[in-house]
Amino acid sequence: MTDLTLARDEPTPDVAADGTWLACIECGAVHAPFDAPIYRCPDCSGLLEARYAEYPTFETFAEEGRGVWRYAASLPFESGVSLPEGDTPLHAVPRLEDEIGTRTLRIKHEGMNPTGSFKDRGMTVGVRVAAELGVGRLACASTGNTSAALAAYGGRGGMQTLVLLPAGKVAAGKVAQASLHGARILEVDGNFDACLDIVAELADRGEAYLLNSLNPFRLEGQKTIGFEILERYQADYGRYPDRIVLPVGNAGNTAALYKAFRELVASGALDAEDVPKLTGVQAAGAAPMVEAIEEGAADIERWESVETRATAIRIGNPVNARKALPGIRKTGGTAVAVADDEITDAQRALASEGVGVEPASAASVAGLRKLREAGVVESDEDVVCLTTGHLLKDPDAAAAAGTEPEPVPNDTDAVLDHLRGE
Repeated sequence: MTDLTLARDEPTPDVAADGTWLACIECGAVHAPFDAPIYRCPDCSGLLEARYAEYPTFETFAEEGRGVWRYAASLPFESGVSLPEGDTPLHAVPRLEDEIGTRTLRIKHEGMNPTGSFKDRGMTVGVRVAAELGVGRLACASTGNTSAALAAYGGRGGMQTLVLLPAGKVAAGKVAQASLHGARILEVDGNFDACLDIVAELADRGEAYLLNSLNPFRLEGQKTIGFEILERYQADYGRYPDRIVLPVGNAGNTAALYKAFRELVASGALDAEDVPKLTGVQAAGAAPMVEAIEEGAADIERWESVETRATAIRIGNPVNARKALPGIRKTGGTAVAVADDEITDAQRALASEGVGVEPASAASVAGLRKLREAGVVESDEDVVCLTTGHLLKDPDAAAAAGTEPEPVPNDTDAVLDHLRGE
């Protein structure tokens, strides 16, 4: 199994730039971070991870300011292209907490970022790195949220953006965002994984700078979710959560949160026994990570055919699996698959508490329900469910899950009669 331990006294290699470098998680080779675009290890094609001469403590985070760049001590730059992003709410959901039966349950709602998803956290860092590299075109494959974030942040940075989407498989709200922000949109006759294959080849040919989560700097922005959860839980309860449950598509957030916690352990700011159990949830129709966890495999087997109404996690080949699987296993977590109907039920339950999310986001709550019923999650656990996108990302799905309009006559007495059931 890939060892992703961060050493407190890891030497700074000659290729480092201002204390930042890239390391291969497979062979350990180190590479310069900003000399040229790099996504995989040139020596073995392994995934790359950003490393730093110093890892953060809670005290090194800025006392002033909010959002992703408050955590600049853990990032490659002091600031970036920002809208701003981060500082999302950690909702209390008392009725859902009672129904599921955990000690505490909070919902980290990443749909409250500027473009409505967690992807903004990664883009603020990734687009800053693109500016450092001086690239001419940004590109991504997307199930929708990545394209919206890339188009917005690329537009903010004055850069050309290109997005490849699986034709007919992306929610209209997300396509509209990318379109309005000025991206060039190509609809591919294939699924998300086919789109990513093409974008990766374009990047290899030097035709675009890839900003999918294969890019290690995307995950650096996303790891700030973990810092915010720990700080807020500590402030509210005087302790850290036992478990974080999150939807899994490309597995970038699982890998990013694991890296956040490893950095805090490496700096001595967090005890290893206080690291939350990372628990991944996938839709049953797109669950290669769950399959790998259940079979004890070191890597996933690509699913060529995937289908779920949770479009944001309709992915059969999670590119960050080699980073995320150790994150689940070494924190004592697990992974579970849930049916589409279970996802919709969870979406309704969240909405009843005033938390509006797209279907993929609700997978975390659906998975928690299933694991709690199975006794995998205990009643005395403190749990955070991550919801990754706003309900208006997929208004058609929201309408289908909600109540139907009721036609009434244009008359007040008739309205009252209707309400009384007369």
